[in-house]
Amino acid sequence: MSIPKDGLSDEEVRRILSMRRVVVVGMSRDPAKPAHYVPKYLLDKGYEVIPVNPTADEILGLKVHKSLAEVKGPVDVVDVFRPSEEVPEVVREAVKLNPKAIWLQEGIYHPEAVEIARKHGVTIVWDRCMMKEHRRLIRA
Repeated sequence: MSIPKDGLSDEEVRRILSMRRVVVVGMSRDPAKPAHYVPKYLLDKGYEVIPVNPTADEILGLKVHKSLAEVKGPVDVVDVFRPSEEVPEVVREAVKLNPKAIWLQEGIYHPEAVEIARKHGVTIVWDRCMMKEHRRLIRA
């Protein structure tokens, strides 16, 4: 399947990257996986990272939530590291948190998920890496 472009301008992506509280769905304990080293990069750049992973208790010294429903407080961005076929359900749960944006990492896209997010007025990014976009656009 060919993944269409998300259509967001660099300015829109910069605006999302300026948001500091990021919930990471599917954060991994494995340092070799992007779902570990991308959130670590965000932490190192001063983001508040809230891990969600039903199989872990702690990652990078952070308390891990078993589900999105456990996350308390305002959410700026929900960053998703899950297979594309699981994304519609993740987005259904994510919009309940009223995030400003949902970010689907590289290789992740599902048209139903995009429709759900947009229907709820949530900006959605897909098939992009937060770390790579931060390096490209923020250069911090």
